[in-house]
Amino acid sequence: MIKKIGALFGLILGIFSIIGAFIIEGGVLNKLFLLPALIIVFGGTFAATIVGIGLENFFKIFKLIRIAYFPPDYDPLKLIYAFVETASEVRQEGLLIIEKKIDKFIYPFTKKILRFAMDGTPPAALENIAISEMRAMETRHMMNINIFSKMGGYAPTMGIIGTVLALILTLGAAGSDPTVLIRNIATAFIATLWGIFSANLIWFPIADRLKQCHLEEKFIMELSLEGAIALTSGEIPSVVKSRLISMLPQKEQIKILNI
Repeated sequence: MIKKIGALFGLILGIFSIIGAFIIEGGVLNKLFLLPALIIVFGGTFAATIVGIGLENFFKIFKLIRIAYFPPDYDPLKLIYAFVETASEVRQEGLLIIEKKIDKFIYPFTKKILRFAMDGTPPAALENIAISEMRAMETRHMMNINIFSKMGGYAPTMGIIGTVLALILTLGAAGSDPTVLIRNIATAFIATLWGIFSANLIWFPIADRLKQCHLEEKFIMELSLEGAIALTSGEIPSVVKSRLISMLPQKEQIKILNI
Protein backbone atom coordinates (compact mmCIF):
# COMPACT_ATOMS: atom_id res chain seq x y z
CA MET A 1 0.00 0.00 0.00
CA ILE A 2 2.82 2.40 0.87
CA LYS A 3 4.43 1.78 -2.52
CA LYS A 4 1.18 2.57 -4.32
CA ILE A 5 0.54 5.73 -2.30
CA GLY A 6 4.17 6.77 -2.73
CA ALA A 7 3.99 6.60 -6.52
CA LEU A 8 0.83 8.69 -6.65
CA PHE A 9 2.26 11.12 -4.10
CA GLY A 10 5.36 11.60 -6.25
CA LEU A 11 3.26 12.32 -9.34
CA ILE A 12 1.03 14.78 -7.49
CA LEU A 13 4.04 16.45 -5.88
CA GLY A 14 5.65 16.90 -9.29
CA ILE A 15 2.50 18.42 -10.79
CA PHE A 16 2.00 20.85 -7.91
CA SER A 17 5.69 21.77 -7.89
CA ILE A 18 5.56 22.85 -11.54
CA ILE A 19 2.24 24.66 -11.17
CA GLY A 20 3.28 26.27 -7.88
CA ALA A 21 6.58 27.52 -9.26
CA PHE A 22 4.80 28.90 -12.34
CA ILE A 23 2.31 30.83 -10.20
CA ILE A 24 4.98 32.09 -7.79
CA GLU A 25 6.89 33.52 -10.75
CA GLY A 26 3.81 35.49 -11.71
CA GLY A 27 2.38 33.14 -14.31
CA VAL A 28 -1.33 32.95 -15.04
CA LEU A 29 -2.67 29.41 -14.67
CA ASN A 30 -4.74 29.37 -17.84
CA LYS A 31 -1.60 30.20 -19.83
CA LEU A 32 -0.02 26.98 -18.60
CA PHE A 33 -2.83 24.78 -19.90
CA LEU A 34 -2.93 25.96 -23.49
CA LEU A 35 -5.02 23.53 -25.53
CA PRO A 36 -2.90 23.74 -28.73
CA ALA A 37 0.26 22.88 -26.77
CA LEU A 38 -1.42 19.94 -25.04
CA ILE A 39 -2.80 18.63 -28.32
CA ILE A 40 0.58 18.78 -30.04
CA VAL A 41 2.52 17.19 -27.17
CA PHE A 42 0.13 14.44 -26.10
CA GLY A 43 -1.52 13.91 -29.48
CA GLY A 44 1.86 13.80 -31.21
CA THR A 45 3.30 11.43 -28.59
CA PHE A 46 0.34 9.07 -28.93
CA ALA A 47 0.49 9.26 -32.73
CA ALA A 48 4.21 8.40 -32.83
CA THR A 49 3.59 5.53 -30.42
CA ILE A 50 0.79 4.14 -32.59
CA VAL A 51 3.04 4.31 -35.66
CA GLY A 52 5.74 2.43 -33.78
CA ILE A 53 3.75 -0.33 -32.08
CA GLY A 54 0.41 -0.42 -33.90
CA LEU A 55 -3.04 0.61 -32.78
CA GLU A 56 -3.91 -2.77 -31.26
CA ASN A 57 -0.90 -2.59 -28.94
CA PHE A 58 -1.38 1.08 -28.15
CA PHE A 59 -4.55 0.47 -26.16
CA LYS A 60 -2.55 -1.71 -23.76
CA ILE A 61 -0.92 1.40 -22.30
CA PHE A 62 -3.98 2.22 -20.19
CA LYS A 63 -3.89 -1.20 -18.53
CA LEU A 64 -0.13 -0.89 -18.07
CA ILE A 65 -0.51 2.53 -16.44
CA ARG A 66 -2.95 1.01 -13.96
CA ILE A 67 -0.49 -1.82 -13.22
CA ALA A 68 2.34 0.68 -12.76
CA TYR A 69 0.49 2.72 -10.14
CA PHE A 70 -1.53 -0.13 -8.63
CA PRO A 71 0.77 -3.16 -8.96
CA PRO A 72 -0.01 -6.66 -7.66
CA ASP A 73 0.99 -7.29 -4.07
CA TYR A 74 3.82 -9.79 -3.67
CA ASP A 75 4.62 -11.18 -0.24
CA PRO A 76 7.78 -13.31 -0.32
CA LEU A 77 7.69 -13.83 3.45
CA LYS A 78 4.23 -15.39 3.27
CA LEU A 79 5.41 -17.62 0.43
CA ILE A 80 8.38 -18.79 2.46
CA TYR A 81 6.13 -19.60 5.42
CA ALA A 82 3.97 -21.73 3.12
CA PHE A 83 6.97 -23.67 1.77
CA VAL A 84 8.43 -24.30 5.22
CA GLU A 85 5.09 -25.56 6.57
CA THR A 86 4.55 -27.77 3.53
CA ALA A 87 8.08 -29.22 3.75
CA SER A 88 7.28 -30.88 7.07
CA GLU A 89 4.10 -32.46 5.68
CA VAL A 90 5.83 -33.62 2.49
CA ARG A 91 8.46 -35.48 4.53
CA GLN A 92 5.71 -37.26 6.46
CA GLU A 93 3.18 -38.01 3.72
CA GLY A 94 4.99 -37.56 0.40
CA LEU A 95 4.68 -35.12 -2.49
CA LEU A 96 1.02 -35.92 -3.12
CA ILE A 97 0.13 -33.96 0.01
CA ILE A 98 0.90 -30.83 -2.00
CA GLU A 99 -2.44 -31.19 -3.79
CA LYS A 100 -4.26 -30.63 -0.50
CA LYS A 101 -2.03 -27.69 0.43
CA ILE A 102 -1.91 -25.99 -2.97
CA ASP A 103 -4.26 -23.18 -1.90
CA LYS A 104 -1.60 -21.93 0.50
CA PHE A 105 0.34 -20.77 -2.52
CA ILE A 106 -1.53 -17.80 -3.96
CA TYR A 107 0.62 -17.15 -7.04
CA PRO A 108 -0.29 -18.91 -10.30
CA PHE A 109 3.32 -19.70 -11.21
CA THR A 110 3.94 -21.23 -7.78
CA LYS A 111 0.93 -23.50 -8.17
CA LYS A 112 2.04 -24.50 -11.65
CA ILE A 113 5.58 -25.41 -10.65
CA LEU A 114 4.33 -27.30 -7.58
CA ARG A 115 1.98 -29.41 -9.71
CA PHE A 116 4.95 -30.36 -11.87
CA ALA A 117 6.87 -31.26 -8.71
CA MET A 118 3.95 -33.31 -7.41
CA ASP A 119 3.90 -35.28 -10.67
CA GLY A 120 7.49 -36.35 -10.05
CA THR A 121 9.29 -33.91 -12.37
CA PRO A 122 13.04 -33.98 -11.58
CA PRO A 123 14.65 -30.79 -10.21
CA ALA A 124 16.63 -30.20 -13.43
CA ALA A 125 13.44 -30.35 -15.50
CA LEU A 126 11.67 -28.03 -13.04
CA GLU A 127 14.47 -25.54 -13.44
CA ASN A 128 14.30 -25.70 -17.24
CA ILE A 129 10.53 -25.15 -17.20
CA ALA A 130 10.84 -22.19 -14.83
CA ILE A 131 13.69 -20.57 -16.74
CA SER A 132 11.79 -20.85 -20.02
CA GLU A 133 8.74 -19.19 -18.52
CA MET A 134 10.81 -16.44 -16.90
CA ARG A 135 12.51 -15.69 -20.19
CA ALA A 136 9.16 -15.44 -21.97
CA MET A 137 7.83 -13.21 -19.20
CA GLU A 138 10.88 -10.96 -19.38
CA THR A 139 10.48 -10.55 -23.14
CA ARG A 140 6.84 -9.50 -22.71
CA HIS A 141 7.61 -7.13 -19.88
CA MET A 142 10.53 -5.49 -21.63
CA MET A 143 8.35 -4.84 -24.68
CA ASN A 144 5.80 -3.11 -22.46
CA ILE A 145 8.46 -1.11 -20.66
CA ASN A 146 9.95 -0.07 -23.99
CA ILE A 147 6.62 1.49 -25.01
CA PHE A 148 6.85 4.07 -22.23
CA SER A 149 10.58 4.60 -22.73
CA LYS A 150 9.82 5.46 -26.35
CA MET A 151 7.00 7.79 -25.31
CA GLY A 152 9.43 9.52 -22.97
CA GLY A 153 11.66 10.13 -25.98
CA TYR A 154 8.86 11.30 -28.27
CA ALA A 155 7.30 13.81 -25.85
CA PRO A 156 10.14 16.40 -25.66
CA THR A 157 10.51 16.29 -29.44
CA MET A 158 6.79 16.96 -29.84
CA GLY A 159 7.17 19.84 -27.41
CA ILE A 160 9.89 21.34 -29.58
CA ILE A 161 7.72 20.90 -32.67
CA GLY A 162 4.90 22.73 -30.89
CA THR A 163 7.24 25.55 -29.92
CA VAL A 164 8.60 25.89 -33.45
CA LEU A 165 5.08 26.00 -34.90
CA ALA A 166 4.03 28.63 -32.38
CA LEU A 167 7.12 30.74 -33.08
CA ILE A 168 6.50 30.57 -36.82
CA LEU A 169 2.94 31.78 -36.34
CA THR A 170 4.06 34.43 -33.86
CA LEU A 171 6.75 35.85 -36.12
CA GLY A 172 4.46 35.72 -39.13
CA ALA A 173 1.83 37.75 -37.32
CA ALA A 174 4.24 40.13 -35.62
CA GLY A 175 3.13 43.76 -35.73
CA SER A 176 4.54 46.94 -34.47
CA ASP A 177 3.90 46.16 -30.81
CA PRO A 178 6.96 44.31 -29.40
CA THR A 179 5.13 43.58 -26.13
CA VAL A 180 2.68 41.32 -27.94
CA LEU A 181 5.52 39.55 -29.72
CA ILE A 182 7.38 38.88 -26.47
CA ARG A 183 4.21 37.57 -24.79
CA ASN A 184 3.50 35.23 -27.70
CA ILE A 185 7.08 33.94 -27.68
CA ALA A 186 6.74 33.09 -23.97
CA THR A 187 3.49 31.28 -24.72
CA ALA A 188 5.19 29.30 -27.49
CA PHE A 189 7.56 27.65 -25.00
CA ILE A 190 4.64 26.13 -23.06
CA ALA A 191 4.71 23.25 -25.55
CA THR A 192 8.35 22.53 -24.71
CA LEU A 193 7.49 22.63 -21.02
CA TRP A 194 4.72 20.06 -21.45
CA GLY A 195 6.94 17.84 -23.57
CA ILE A 196 9.70 17.73 -20.96
CA PHE A 197 7.21 17.52 -18.10
CA SER A 198 5.28 14.56 -19.54
CA ALA A 199 8.48 12.68 -20.37
CA ASN A 200 10.08 13.05 -16.95
CA LEU A 201 7.06 12.91 -14.66
CA ILE A 202 4.72 10.58 -16.57
CA TRP A 203 6.26 8.31 -19.21
CA PHE A 204 9.76 7.56 -17.86
CA PRO A 205 8.50 7.01 -14.27
CA ILE A 206 5.86 4.58 -15.56
CA ALA A 207 8.61 2.65 -17.34
CA ASP A 208 10.59 2.55 -14.10
CA ARG A 209 7.55 1.39 -12.16
CA LEU A 210 6.96 -1.44 -14.63
CA LYS A 211 10.61 -2.46 -14.31
CA GLN A 212 10.14 -2.69 -10.55
CA CYS A 213 6.99 -4.78 -11.01
CA HIS A 214 8.92 -7.09 -13.33
CA LEU A 215 11.73 -7.58 -10.81
CA GLU A 216 9.26 -8.33 -8.01
CA GLU A 217 7.38 -10.91 -10.07
CA LYS A 218 10.62 -12.48 -11.25
CA PHE A 219 11.82 -12.79 -7.67
CA ILE A 220 8.61 -14.56 -6.65
CA MET A 221 9.13 -17.00 -9.54
CA GLU A 222 12.73 -17.65 -8.52
CA LEU A 223 11.66 -18.16 -4.90
CA SER A 224 8.92 -20.56 -6.03
CA LEU A 225 11.40 -22.57 -8.09
CA GLU A 226 13.81 -22.91 -5.18
CA GLY A 227 10.98 -23.92 -2.86
CA ALA A 228 9.67 -26.54 -5.30
CA ILE A 229 13.14 -28.02 -5.77
CA ALA A 230 13.57 -28.16 -1.99
CA LEU A 231 10.29 -30.05 -1.62
CA THR A 232 11.10 -32.56 -4.36
CA SER A 233 14.49 -33.15 -2.76
CA GLY A 234 12.82 -33.97 0.57
CA GLU A 235 14.73 -31.33 2.51
CA ILE A 236 13.84 -30.80 6.15
CA PRO A 237 11.95 -27.58 7.06
CA SER A 238 14.97 -25.89 8.64
CA VAL A 239 17.01 -26.42 5.48
CA VAL A 240 14.13 -25.18 3.32
CA LYS A 241 13.90 -22.09 5.51
CA SER A 242 17.63 -21.39 5.28
CA ARG A 243 17.61 -21.99 1.55
CA LEU A 244 14.78 -19.57 0.88
CA ILE A 245 15.60 -16.76 3.29
CA SER A 246 19.13 -16.63 1.86
CA MET A 247 17.53 -15.17 -1.27
CA LEU A 248 16.16 -12.19 0.67
CA PRO A 249 17.96 -8.95 1.51
CA GLN A 250 19.65 -8.99 4.92
CA LYS A 251 16.98 -6.76 6.47
CA GLU A 252 14.22 -9.12 5.36
CA GLN A 253 16.13 -12.17 6.59
CA ILE A 254 16.05 -10.80 10.12
CA LYS A 255 12.26 -10.57 10.00
CA ILE A 256 11.85 -14.23 9.16
CA LEU A 257 14.40 -15.86 11.43
CA ASN A 258 11.71 -16.83 13.93
CA ILE A 259 9.54 -18.89 11.54
